[in-house]
Amino acid sequence: MPGPLAGVKVIDLTTVVMGPFAAQILAELGADVIKVEPHEGDNMRHAGPMRSPGMGYMFLNLNRGKRGIVLDLKRPEGREALMRLVPATDVLIYNVRPQAMARLGLSYENVRTANPRILYVGTYGYSQRGPYAAKAAYDDLIQGASGVPWLASRNGTEAPRYAPVNLADRLTGLHAVYAVTGALFHRERTGRGQAVEVPMFESVAHFVLGDHSAGLTYDPPIADPGYARLLARRPYATRDGYICVLVYNDKQWKSFFDAIGRPELMADSRYSTQGNRARHIAEIYDALADLMKTRTTAEWTALLEKADIPVSAMNSIEDVVHDPHLAASGFFATENHPSEGRLLAPRTPTHWSESEPGLPRPAPRLGEHSAEVLREAGYSDAEIAELARRGVTLLTP
Repeated sequence: MPGPLAGVKVIDLTTVVMGPFAAQILAELGADVIKVEPHEGDNMRHAGPMRSPGMGYMFLNLNRGKRGIVLDLKRPEGREALMRLVPATDVLIYNVRPQAMARLGLSYENVRTANPRILYVGTYGYSQRGPYAAKAAYDDLIQGASGVPWLASRNGTEAPRYAPVNLADRLTGLHAVYAVTGALFHRERTGRGQAVEVPMFESVAHFVLGDHSAGLTYDPPIADPGYARLLARRPYATRDGYICVLVYNDKQWKSFFDAIGRPELMADSRYSTQGNRARHIAEIYDALADLMKTRTTAEWTALLEKADIPVSAMNSIEDVVHDPHLAASGFFATENHPSEGRLLAPRTPTHWSESEPGLPRPAPRLGEHSAEVLREAGYSDAEIAELARRGVTLLTP
């Protein structure tokens, strides 16, 4: 099936993680996404491991579903080729600072002249309305600016640490996806295009402060920042490994104490109500940590599942890849890439009763669809060959 965004055309001028992740989700939902790259390709093409040069695993996992074209946008002919695509385009998404787009002659004012209905979506470090507007930004810097390493240090790490995932990039990418779909809906109602800004710092601050503003929510503040339960939680060591357990509400705590043969603990004031548990949460979680060491992971899992207490294994990444639930739910698809061979392809996790997306095309080789896309822009084969000869584009057979 074509997916809910079938018929939507997207020009993807993004690189690295944040923008490509957003554009890939749009492609997985059925949009026709044209990824525009320079001759050296997206940086993530070169992050290994990889089977073939320029086809790194991260690139494969961020650009599935797209058609790929090479254009040198610093040359007038490259900009002209891009602008010839604009009239038939619904969304242009980019992740450099707006000043850089203006220097290329691709500002919103330039682009909307060619297509007033276009949605011009910029996703970059900081809102252009604040003093950090011109600052460079990467995931590491935005995590730091948003308090993530500080929270990790409050959670018991020896020193502040970044979350070991591209949290800021991928979180902001999700904000960009709903911004695009919301803007598409607005255009359906009004007929008007618009420019949309999706800044990383604001996106991650929104995410972090929702949990941790705590007493700073009030003016003047009434307590320190930080959600105590989140700062105290961790996987628990068992006799032979680790386990993830959450005993949360009154019913679960009663069932837990019954299961371990200590029903009298429910009368302890520290455990008796949700409010009391919140006030003593660090002490409670320390007690749980000591208790979990007394049995094996399998013994705890069996006991807690029987008592209907939320429990999960602490998986490695390899465990996740081989998880039987993900296999049964259709999360993974087998992809036969024309140059990279057989690949494991995680699918978008959403399911639709009426417009279920199909399996997207494999991530493009550098310049794989240059000729195809340029023909759609009105270039003849002779003109495309001349652009390639002059280094404006790259043709990959």
